[in-house]
Amino acid sequence: MTTFQAESVPGVPPPADSVAPRDATAEAPTSVSRLNDTIRGFIERWGSVWVEGEITSWNLRGGNVFGRLKDLRTESVISVRIWSSTLQRLPADLKVGDHVIACVKADYYSRSGDFGFGVSAMRHVGLGDQLERLERLRAQLRAEGLFDPARKRPLPFLPHTIGLITGERSDAEKDVHRNAELRWPQVRFRTRYAAVQGDRCVPETIAALTALDADPEVDVIVIARGGGDPQTLLGFSDERLVRAVAAASTPVVSAIGHENDRPLLDDVADLRASTPTDAAKRIVPDVSEQRALIAHLRSRLTSRLTQRVGHDIAQLEQLRSRPVLRTPETMLQSRSQQLWLSVSRGRDTIDRRIDAQARRAAELRAALRALSPASTLARGYAIAHLADGVIVRDAAQAPFGAEVLVTVGRGSFAARSEGAVAENPAPAEN
Repeated sequence: MTTFQAESVPGVPPPADSVAPRDATAEAPTSVSRLNDTIRGFIERWGSVWVEGEITSWNLRGGNVFGRLKDLRTESVISVRIWSSTLQRLPADLKVGDHVIACVKADYYSRSGDFGFGVSAMRHVGLGDQLERLERLRAQLRAEGLFDPARKRPLPFLPHTIGLITGERSDAEKDVHRNAELRWPQVRFRTRYAAVQGDRCVPETIAALTALDADPEVDVIVIARGGGDPQTLLGFSDERLVRAVAAASTPVVSAIGHENDRPLLDDVADLRASTPTDAAKRIVPDVSEQRALIAHLRSRLTSRLTQRVGHDIAQLEQLRSRPVLRTPETMLQSRSQQLWLSVSRGRDTIDRRIDAQARRAAELRAALRALSPASTLARGYAIAHLADGVIVRDAAQAPFGAEVLVTVGRGSFAARSEGAVAENPAPAEN
């Protein structure tokens, strides 16, 4: 905390009923007047200082100016007073939004307790200095890739809703609306107003950009402002605004000033329009041009289709003129005799093969019959089976009393063995 060393202002006697501020206590307080006088004496020992800033307020009252200067990089502000005698020596074109340097001296009014700075000199900052700073920032942003053409997004062919950021009731707004609606009458706008110069320009433009970028119905955003001197366009080269545009997900069109104006916003935007009117022409198609294009394409399509159909008809007529297609029954008649002969030959061949195979089958059937046990049985032979199905091949297999199944040429019958008998000559076959 600062300790005030001055107890009184030269020429102004301290009140008799108060103590110096440094000696004040709850039992012996100082007076407001003496405190203000002490503060004023302390401040008056400060010297003059040159400061740089932007004029954000410029009110002329009674020949004097009461205004404010804002830091170019932060929101810090000081109040300044310019007396009429000093104002006569200053440039006549000073106004809100100007970038200036001023020689100021702190001043404290002990009667009201107001603190401010008196201005003894003020002038514009040289445009060359500003341009140099802008070029350094431009080089930095280019090195970061913010101006890379590869990152620029294409604009939609026909945006459903256009977001517009501009000054309220400005010529730029009228130009964009009028020219866009002339080209496409059904175009829709969602407009956000923002200051286009001065200390409110950057924060209000960023706020409008954020709101429109978050709107799912907005397909493209246009930031538009009419022409002006380089000082008034400085807000559109502000690093905060440039980075906000680079971070937006919706395509952004820069339409600031005239053709020769080149704020940094032009470099980072997805499309740079030379004027607000040019922006309107480039974000929506011309309905009359589109209709003419459609008519031209329809005419070309009709011509191509007519040509193709005519060509196909000619080819079809050429094919139909050939004898084989003019009288197709001739081809069938010439082939019918050949078909009849082929069928007859095929039928004869099949019949011969069937007869040959039938004879072959009869021969195989006779051979098979001759080898079959049934033929042997038919001649009077029999086959004896034991109860377990074993064929009796030896008389010893059927001892006395053994049950035997005898199979003859026509059926089978059961028998019981009487045992082996003496061998007799086999009977002669009948």
